Amino acid sequence: MNNMITSFDIAEHLETEADIQAFLHDAAANGDASDFIHALSIAARAKGMTEVAKQAGITLASGKTGIK
Repeated sequence: MNNMITSFDIAEHLETEADIQAFLHDAAANGDASDFIHALSIAARAKGMTEVAKQAGITLASGKTGIK
């Protein structure tokens, strides 16, 4: 039998703002600080770092962040 294991990335399944909010709420309610920080990084990938930076008021240029 040939079993294939594929990786699972929750960021690919966080499709709406409501999905992301529920995910972060669950991490805050059920995890510790490191769990929440990890959830934030997943949410940022789901949303796209450019959009996160834009909403935070920073720019992403040449892999570096700078305050506007």
